[in-house]
Amino acid sequence: MSSTVTPERLTGRAWAVLFVLCGAIFLEGIDVSMMGVALPSIRAELGLTTGELQWIVSAYALSYGGFVLLGGRAADLLGRRRMFVGWLVVFLLFSGLGGFATEGWVLILARFVTGIAAAFMTPAGLSIITTTYPEGPQRNKALLVYAGTAAGGFSLGMVTGGLLTAIDWRWVFFAPVIVSAVILAGAVALIPRDTIRAKQEAGFDLAGAFTLTGSMLLLVATVVRAPDVPAAQTVATAAAGLMLLGAFVTIERRVTTPLIRLGLLRNPALIRANLGAILLVGSFVGFQFIAVLYLQELLAWSELETGLALMVIGIDAVLAPTLTPWLVTRFGNGRVVLGGFVLAAFAYTAFLPLGTKFAAMLPAFLLLGLAFALAYGPLTIAATERVAEDEQGLASGVLTTSFQFGSALGLAAVAAVLAAGDELTAGEFRTGLAVPLAAAVLGVVVACIPVRERTGANS
Repeated sequence: MSSTVTPERLTGRAWAVLFVLCGAIFLEGIDVSMMGVALPSIRAELGLTTGELQWIVSAYALSYGGFVLLGGRAADLLGRRRMFVGWLVVFLLFSGLGGFATEGWVLILARFVTGIAAAFMTPAGLSIITTTYPEGPQRNKALLVYAGTAAGGFSLGMVTGGLLTAIDWRWVFFAPVIVSAVILAGAVALIPRDTIRAKQEAGFDLAGAFTLTGSMLLLVATVVRAPDVPAAQTVATAAAGLMLLGAFVTIERRVTTPLIRLGLLRNPALIRANLGAILLVGSFVGFQFIAVLYLQELLAWSELETGLALMVIGIDAVLAPTLTPWLVTRFGNGRVVLGGFVLAAFAYTAFLPLGTKFAAMLPAFLLLGLAFALAYGPLTIAATERVAEDEQGLASGVLTTSFQFGSALGLAAVAAVLAAGDELTAGEFRTGLAVPLAAAVLGVVVACIPVRERTGANS
């Protein structure tokens, strides 16, 4: 899609298209956060263990992360609008299926397919933005608004999830169906039709997609099942996951149309941005899992009380499009990301005492919201700028893979720690908090690594 925006200002139609695309990422944010608040109620009705419970989130994250590179390539080759609209329909249908589930495996299957739909829909939407707005202040602003909208969906989803779960947890699946239908109508009316045609010689690296997804599934399953299976089995599944990852790299080197051009990953700055994405989201999602279970199952807070408490983290929805652009202009991406990770480490440390009053938890929630506002948007910018237009979908897909794999891995590590105990006690929750804290500290280390910028490289 060619640029339709002048360097000086955004037209009214350009804003309308941005709102539709932001609606899709808002849908993703609200869908994930509503699910997190509803987990204890789902566990109670379907009789799931802590390990099984995390798969409701991980199934979505892993299928999303495993197929998003294929989704990015499909957007580049088959048309971004076509992929966005088509897979939004799939997202709508399987969200509805989840609401009718009466057994855990049906729910997990619905989440897995919904994740695949998001894997094709999201990079298409993000690459529409990065090919519509010129690189520089306008694209940065659009991306930060996009990131802020995702954050807004996440924070609003916590409250909405609490309200809907208080009625029936199935409404956390039915509500996205309604939102999807509204976004679908806007997309059909506003997003211009694709002007590109699929190249006849182009193909799709299905082997690469399946080996990458299989590798991530095995690695996450290794972490989740480690407390319950013999050490030999843990080693075996880990080795199998690494072997599939090696097979993925080999496939990418040999196929004529790879899922990812490995040369794109030779830039240290791009690698640093994606490592930061894994650590940021992994720590954040792991913390949310701990906080929801702690508040509802140990303190006996209601779903609505939990959602309202966690909504404070949504301060990033206000700060991301306002404060963060100014900080990025003033100090640069690297320093702002570093500040975000430092604040995240302080936030998790502040939550460690596990107070029983909201006032005691408030500083941690506020710090975490500020941390996410500082790190998320700048990481998105760093991972997609100075990438050729015909590889924007690919770059977006690589970043989304990092976000989703980090989400699944962080959640799996926390679930494994909590499942290792006989029951969920304050001590177990404190031990679990070591996972997001360690990830945030590693994020500080990664952000401090100096990277020499190369001419024409991805920063």
